[in-house]
Amino acid sequence: MITLRAIEPEDLDLLYQIENDRNLWQVGTTNVPYSRYTLHDYIAHSADDIYTDRQVRLIIENAHREPVGMADLVHFDPRHQRAETGIVIMKPHRRQGYAQEALCRLSDYALQILHLHQLYAIIAIDNEAALQLFHKAGYERQSIMRDWLACGHSYMDAVLMQRFL
Repeated sequence: MITLRAIEPEDLDLLYQIENDRNLWQVGTTNVPYSRYTLHDYIAHSADDIYTDRQVRLIIENAHREPVGMADLVHFDPRHQRAETGIVIMKPHRRQGYAQEALCRLSDYALQILHLHQLYAIIAIDNEAALQLFHKAGYERQSIMRDWLACGHSYMDAVLMQRFL
């Protein structure tokens, strides 16, 4: 149903849209808009090597080869054999099973290619859809991290979820 592939220069508009979506900033580490130049430079100069970049960002394509979102492994730690998982599905494509399959494929890649021991995700405590998605993908709720995510002038708790491979 889906394919995970490397980011191509043609994905600049998709990356620009995702990285500059203010609704996603509260669940990530971004809090400033990215210019097209900066994102173009990222695409052009990324080593496409998780051991060098300590991350890998992949485009999720549906069966029609249409980009529907992005999945990534960040904070890659080869010594402790773990990485943080992130996923974004564009609004028109949500609730069609793409995220579930992408997490499954990402787990297979992490286990079979990278030989990781675990994946983890940090999810806003009120993001029920993401909590259910990761639970269905085999992640277990481990702890609540108090005041973990800054939201304007206040803070929100987050849930640490882990999947052992």
